[in-house]
Amino acid sequence: MRKILPFILVLFFITAQGQAPKKLNSVEIDQALKKLNFLGSVLYIAAHPDDENTRLISYLSSEVNARTGYLSITRGDGGQNLIGPELKELLGVIRTQELLAARRIDGGKQRFTRAIDFGYTKTPEETLQIWDKEVVLGDVVWAIRTFKPDIIINRFNHRTSGETHGQHTASALLSVEAFKLANDKNAYPEQLKHTEVFSPTRLYFNTSPWFYESQDAFDKADKSNFIQFDTGVYFPWNGLSNPEIAALSRSQHRSQGFGSSGSRGSQLEYLELIDGEVPETKGDLFAGIDTSWNRLKGGAAIGKILMEVEENYNFRDPSESLPKLVEAYKLINVLEDGYWKTIKTSEIKEIILASSGIYLEAISNTPYATLYQSVEVEFEAINRSDVSVELVSINVVSGSSSAEPKKTLNNNEAWREKLIYTIPKDAKYTSPYWLGENPNLGTYVVEDPKLVGLPEAPRMTKVIFNLKFYGETIPFEKELVYKTTDPVKGEIYQPFEIIPPVSASFNDKVLIYTNGAAKQINLTVTAQKENTKGKVSLKASKSWKIEPKEANFDIKNNGGTATLVFTVTPPKEQNEANLIPEITFEGRVYSDEVLRIDYEHIPLQTLALPAGTKLVKLNIKKKGGLVGYIEGAGDVIPESLEQIGYKVVKIVPEEIDAAALAKFDAIVLGIRAYNTLDILKFKQGELLKYVENGGTLISQYNTNRGLVLDNIAPYKLELSRDRVTEEDAKVEFLDPQHPVLNSPNKITPKDFENWVQERGLYFSDSWAPEFTPIFAMKDTNETSSKGSLLIAKYGKGHYIYTGLSFFRQFPEAVPGAFRLFANLISIGK
Repeated sequence: MRKILPFILVLFFITAQGQAPKKLNSVEIDQALKKLNFLGSVLYIAAHPDDENTRLISYLSSEVNARTGYLSITRGDGGQNLIGPELKELLGVIRTQELLAARRIDGGKQRFTRAIDFGYTKTPEETLQIWDKEVVLGDVVWAIRTFKPDIIINRFNHRTSGETHGQHTASALLSVEAFKLANDKNAYPEQLKHTEVFSPTRLYFNTSPWFYESQDAFDKADKSNFIQFDTGVYFPWNGLSNPEIAALSRSQHRSQGFGSSGSRGSQLEYLELIDGEVPETKGDLFAGIDTSWNRLKGGAAIGKILMEVEENYNFRDPSESLPKLVEAYKLINVLEDGYWKTIKTSEIKEIILASSGIYLEAISNTPYATLYQSVEVEFEAINRSDVSVELVSINVVSGSSSAEPKKTLNNNEAWREKLIYTIPKDAKYTSPYWLGENPNLGTYVVEDPKLVGLPEAPRMTKVIFNLKFYGETIPFEKELVYKTTDPVKGEIYQPFEIIPPVSASFNDKVLIYTNGAAKQINLTVTAQKENTKGKVSLKASKSWKIEPKEANFDIKNNGGTATLVFTVTPPKEQNEANLIPEITFEGRVYSDEVLRIDYEHIPLQTLALPAGTKLVKLNIKKKGGLVGYIEGAGDVIPESLEQIGYKVVKIVPEEIDAAALAKFDAIVLGIRAYNTLDILKFKQGELLKYVENGGTLISQYNTNRGLVLDNIAPYKLELSRDRVTEEDAKVEFLDPQHPVLNSPNKITPKDFENWVQERGLYFSDSWAPEFTPIFAMKDTNETSSKGSLLIAKYGKGHYIYTGLSFFRQFPEAVPGAFRLFANLISIGK
């Protein structure tokens, strides 16, 4: 007989601090028991963060109780960022953490491959060529062999090449092929040193009306190979429907603007069988698969004990279950080593800890430390039950610090002790492991094969608390963290980081020289130890002159900085070089920069990455000097234009006024301004009046959905989803004599060399005759698009729409992009 509370109120909330300790209440313990008694797994596969079906992941995890994973082929490095300036690798770090935040809500587990999201592609063939198919396919095989899913579900259709994002289709193609290869010992045999072959039972495609031409076409489709089930279930234990949980999960993808409203009521999901065994029972995902403890040799006895625990669970006093839980733990511990032994050992330990009300914590007195540095660690252990528990010992992993209190933890009596922990000399910086080496064209380089696919590297700074229950010593692992109290937010946890003792940073990631004059460059050296003395030199190619050869620094305080000034003179000819700092300290050379990414919805991220800045000697001319900028979804246009000598003033959208704008040589709208700034629907008249009076308005790309007004231009201008994804696509000059191609810079095909990721996106596909198209371009085997750059005379001024991806080219200091943009600003002058 289950003992149920007459009334249970569960407060379901999301913590912004991912490092805050997880504390299960009695209802959550009951849910964990149900999951403990289910031995089945599902792996959902798609291409990017935010591709996953959070409704299905949450349903499988919380209703079916399956171990459910999401394999995102990439980390989303090629997307846009709606919450900050980070792009490429840094955006990938953010989106990795957003996925982990989502999984904390919907109950799933997260995996990746080494593939880089290099931007939109139109075919899976191009995608797989850039990714290096054999490498990424091997990673998918590795994910299947290590996660061991009974069921695999693809988000995308592998039979629709060219109909959607090429990376979407490629993810499905890889899954279909890996489904067979995972059980082939001749495929990727090097993996078998660390795992074994595995054969999933079924492979499904998560289809829906979206993948058909219409709802009517879907209704008429042959569904004999489909299974369907309702994921709109309600969970009384947390007061939420499954779609509401899914919406909370999806809303963690803030960098992509994927905030979602929860819904209630029936919601059907459809799965089409692609490969594997046909289920005997239609509608049962795990039909014919033993998901009980009986699937393991020696598991029947464990299952009998744990089913008794589940049936007799006491919500008022979960500790009543501890004798049986410890008995089951002992039996699990003697099972043959294998996947489910590892998973279920971790799960039952969490339940034992929660059922006894035990809280364990290891807190550093500093948020970071360097190699060889000693930190003070405070341990806390408290038992909040009447069960006798002994704290036998504490050990810090990767260190020599330990304690053997052999202390009986009495009910509600806290035990605390402090120890000194010294960071080992071989400790690695707590930086994203996939950024440790220079990447290949389409994949990250990861030297340790056991790290491949993990969302993060396991933390080296862990603490093992050894507790004895009923004569059985059980180890519990906790990460070393830093805790502080904010006067507004209260208790805040953040990861404990290992960083270099000294780091360097430049004010600018790109320095552009438009003439032969030397520039003074400030280098900031930061010390993570007291009394730090050393010297710094800057390295670049020989054509760049750097003075002085080296400079000394002496920093007294931990966290203190010193700013060193160097003079860098460019060569006469157009040239590019990387400027690298070398800091000599205590006999070692350091060249890292410590970066921090801090957003409230993800844990603080600290990265130690190679420091440097790109030097560019650019042959460029410009007219005008004052540019106004109206920020959209975020780009580095202002900083980039300042690099080539413009003065840029950021304009508050609410203060847009034609008379006030008259002083500007040009107004530049940030990317997606007409998607993100509602105020523009009221200020468009003022912007067009500015143009009519002789100004130049440059509108960068906007998506064709979600515009704040019907027409963003003075004449008809319709946006499409047309884009050119091949960054080296040939560019045809439609009107070679047009002023924008000739003044003040003569634009030639050479100006389109070395572009990155793409030519552009969201081109116009229909426009009024007042517009003049400047370029034509296309991807391989496609029709040419002429809507990448359109210029119209309006009154005395010019209105310009461009889908060319200047926002990607400027951070990479692509010379031709700067020269062309200078011409846009200079038009009519």
